[in-house]
Amino acid sequence: MDPAIKRISVVGTTGSGKLTLTFRLADRLGLDFIELDALNWGPGWVEAPLEVFRARVAAAIQGEGWVCAGNYSRVRDIVWARAQAVVWLDYPLLTVFWRLLVRTLKRSFTREALWNGNVERLWPQFKLWSEESLIHWMFKTYWRRKREFPQLFVLPEHAHLLVIHLRSPRDAEGLVQGLNILTTVGAQQN
Repeated sequence: MDPAIKRISVVGTTGSGKLTLTFRLADRLGLDFIELDALNWGPGWVEAPLEVFRARVAAAIQGEGWVCAGNYSRVRDIVWARAQAVVWLDYPLLTVFWRLLVRTLKRSFTREALWNGNVERLWPQFKLWSEESLIHWMFKTYWRRKREFPQLFVLPEHAHLLVIHLRSPRDAEGLVQGLNILTTVGAQQN
């Protein structure tokens, strides 16, 4: 990746690995790590009011260099306006589903503390009819994101963004390891 790129937004379907890739890129490039979930979710899984969330995000992205994980359309205009590149994790459905399932089981059994002390519980994740379930959310949004992101990338207000379209975890690993991702996975410049 071009060393002049210092503000990167990482997007993709729930469970695709946005957080892991964001953390690894931020560490590798020496940039700030920003997690939109951490700015949105308060204790007890209470969402921040919109104006509070937007203010937190605006403050977080004021730095000169950062990598930001998250898909929140409520703040996309703020993040993408400052970003120089968007990394889109566009993996096959089975890859995303498997990653989400493994992550959910791990977090549930280890009681891993997430943002503001929140913990994922196992049972709600398997209530596929419920908005509480991340598995439900993944199935609900997977195809929508595949349609939505390409349409967003070509809008005039996003013409400044370098779009890096990753179609497999191997592509993501190549990006982290500093391979010439622009020629290996067909990223597009808008």
